[in-house]
Amino acid sequence: MLTELRFLDGPNLYFPRPAVKLTLDLTAASQLDAGTAAALGRSVGLKVAGPGEPASGQRQLVLERVARAAARALARAAGTTRLAVRVRAGTDPACVVLAYPWRHRGRAQVFGEELAALLDALGSASVDGRPDAAQLVAAAAANVAAADPGPGPDLPAPRIKVVSVTGTNGKTTVTRLLAHLAMTAGRRTGWTNTDGIYLSGELVEEGDWSGPGGARRVLAEPGLQVAVLETARGGLLLRGMGVAHNDVSVVTNVTADHLGLNGIDTLDQLAEVKAIIVGVTRASGWTVLNADDPRTYAMRARSKARPWVFSLDPASPSLRATLDEGGRGATVVDGDLVVLQAGAEPDHLVAVQEVPMTLGGLSLHNVANALAAAAAALALGLPRAAVVQGLTTFQPDAVDNPGRMNLFDLAGVTVIVDLAHNEAGLEALLHVMNGLRPAGSATRLVLGIAGDRQDEVLVAVAAMAARGVDDVLIGHKRRYLRGRTTAEMAALYRAGAGEVGVHDLDEEATELDGLRRLLERSAPGDVVAVMCHAQREEIYAWLKGRGARPAQVIQDRAVQGPGSGSKTS
Repeated sequence: MLTELRFLDGPNLYFPRPAVKLTLDLTAASQLDAGTAAALGRSVGLKVAGPGEPASGQRQLVLERVARAAARALARAAGTTRLAVRVRAGTDPACVVLAYPWRHRGRAQVFGEELAALLDALGSASVDGRPDAAQLVAAAAANVAAADPGPGPDLPAPRIKVVSVTGTNGKTTVTRLLAHLAMTAGRRTGWTNTDGIYLSGELVEEGDWSGPGGARRVLAEPGLQVAVLETARGGLLLRGMGVAHNDVSVVTNVTADHLGLNGIDTLDQLAEVKAIIVGVTRASGWTVLNADDPRTYAMRARSKARPWVFSLDPASPSLRATLDEGGRGATVVDGDLVVLQAGAEPDHLVAVQEVPMTLGGLSLHNVANALAAAAAALALGLPRAAVVQGLTTFQPDAVDNPGRMNLFDLAGVTVIVDLAHNEAGLEALLHVMNGLRPAGSATRLVLGIAGDRQDEVLVAVAAMAARGVDDVLIGHKRRYLRGRTTAEMAALYRAGAGEVGVHDLDEEATELDGLRRLLERSAPGDVVAVMCHAQREEIYAWLKGRGARPAQVIQDRAVQGPGSGSKTS
């Protein structure tokens, strides 16, 4: 049975070009006895020595081979001499996912429907009553050949420089910073992210445009010179990339987020999705990869482009190996952002403490983001001076980088507004909170992420929060419950906090209500953060109405972390 037929309009998990993805429920074939299952294989030209027990993993592997053979037989009969086919295991032993490229939408759809019907007919027949497979294939092929071809793919082939940015954490910040660097260099720039579509610094369409629709809109704009496209996992899985290729690709990292959705259950599977943007980078371009994340660093093998890796550790083996292979690197040496190239002197771009988004070097994840953006900008061919100027003028505030580590001072209390939408994001937030807290002061957190995370993730985030701050409170996000209830979310958070000995967790109906409550019990010197998804603008307005101002990070902090050497400011 055909569970889903999905058109992927751009490069995707299966092919670097438009493809059709079929999700097939082959329950009938999965339940056949061994002899009948072997006969099913023979009917499509396979020799099946070990068909496996019904509903077993071995049987699923056999069904993958059967589906592939049937697809190729149907294509040949319909007049296609060679059809590329990719097959994967589905979510249960009866499920098979099959994909093939498409050139004409109408015929590709009929092909998928006929293939599913063919597999149903072959899989449900007994040995004695098995129909003639050749006749079934011929009949299905006739329907495919008679189908209206329909339109071809409408995939933009860009005529301007394109940078694709993905990763679990940091992709929005890198996209915004890279666009800022391009505009600082005088390039007319358009970009997309989870907040909207921007043209030359102006928001023209609000909403989450990190998928192919946003890419198409930017690339259709006349007069642009650079497009910076945030590329999220959802769009890649459901529609494919919105552009045929890019000149530079950036992958910030791969950490646990959105697992259990759209058939992506493991970090390795998630890394495979993120690597799609690397596979379509022009051979003359660059892939900018996080050398400190093994799954991201391994993506260089997926691309014909040159690798440009970044690392917080100048002694990183991955960084050294990339330089030996003729690639380039970006790291921190003696407190500076530095570009490395084999056979050349290190190029010290700028001191970390002069890059505002790093919060004086305290925000290590933003040091990494700055390295990624600087590498991508130089890979794009932007002038070095403009890159340095852009790094020193991009602010961690509600204007340049809204919702990402925005700091405010409210009557001596430091308030942080940050997305922190997963474990890695929260870890970075906690690091900054504790770094900003004066001795004797308290850290307080409004806890909450979206409800489409797995139970264990919600529990783990709550445990991390309760362990990492002095005072934690639940702030609900009704627009982001995604199928759960507030009671269910609260129960999971309390379970996580309970694991580390925190059993009294207050809750408020909204993020803003939670922030108000925590501020009521705060004193000057305290650090209060809100994991903000739903009420960013409301919180900004509330803080402004009470006289809050953007906080200036103390600049006499020593640069923290690997590569800092002994330098202080």
